[in-house]
Amino acid sequence: MTAGTLYLIPVSLGPAPTGLTTPAEVGARARSLSYFVVENAKTARAELKRFEHPQTLRDLDIRELPVKPGQADLDTLLTPVLAGIDVGLMSEAGCPAVADPGALLVRRAHERGIRVVPMVGPSSLLLSLMASGLNGQSFAFHGYLPVDEEARNRRIRELEAESSRFSRTQLFIETPYRNDRMFEALRTTCKPETRLCVARDLTLDSEWITTRRIAEWKKAAAPDLAKRPTVFLILAD
Repeated sequence: MTAGTLYLIPVSLGPAPTGLTTPAEVGARARSLSYFVVENAKTARAELKRFEHPQTLRDLDIRELPVKPGQADLDTLLTPVLAGIDVGLMSEAGCPAVADPGALLVRRAHERGIRVVPMVGPSSLLLSLMASGLNGQSFAFHGYLPVDEEARNRRIRELEAESSRFSRTQLFIETPYRNDRMFEALRTTCKPETRLCVARDLTLDSEWITTRRIAEWKKAAAPDLAKRPTVFLILAD
């Protein structure tokens, strides 16, 4: 029996027009599937409704991926695929398997000989890097920095030093309700000549992306980042 295919279906970053962020082929593929593995079932159903899926959403087989799935969990999720059923993998927002636990399902699919097809869609990390004016030849994403203030500031200094040493753009995110504290930590911890890009609400009408040196950020009013998805990027000289 021929195994099905694992399709990696990007999810919108917010209420942006479908035509702006989603190629027609992605929507068509999503509408052709009835089995999905997702990070969050509620947001996945909302996205499938946006795609105008022809089936009643409650009739679709939508299974949530555990936060820390073991091999048995992954094999269970892939059992229908090995039986010939195509599956769509969806993150809560953006590209699945990028800064997302779906990467483990993709890895296991390769181990089981399942075909993996990535589809085009919005990635807040790549969009912010594109718009930052920082080094796109060498960059690294670090996820969330420590919550503890001292540990966070120490990590910022480490990333800044690494950025200077390798001319590497450093990307990271924060839980939206702590964005303001992250911005202030960067403004007070980084060196004056370090460049900081703040990319907020990517692809939305409220999108705002600005790159300045820290010395310039100290003279400017703090941006409105509270509870709004934001990517932070630094590049040190």
